[in-house]
Amino acid sequence: MKERNIAVCIILTIVTCGIYGMYWMYCIVTDVNEMTGMNGMGGGLVVLVGIVTGGIFWWYWMYIAGKALDETIGDSGNRAVLYLVLAIFELSIIDMALIQNEINQKAA
Repeated sequence: MKERNIAVCIILTIVTCGIYGMYWMYCIVTDVNEMTGMNGMGGGLVVLVGIVTGGIFWWYWMYIAGKALDETIGDSGNRAVLYLVLAIFELSIIDMALIQNEINQKAA
């Protein structure tokens, strides 16, 4: 897991019109899989299926990642619903920032 500067990631995502965001998503999926022990889809496959489905698959992945983080961290948070609602309202960049924050805390 690698600690990343969230502000830089958001700025690069905006400046590159989302292209960096796809790379960032790849990194997040890889780190979440490592952090939670999820043996699901790899980062490249999540990004590819997300592109093919017009982003709808990312809603599902955000929900699953939230559930896995809740179980791993062990607090009473309900990240799964929060991540899903933000993704539905096209605020996935906030989801990614929140997930990256969890990764940064674990990596530190």
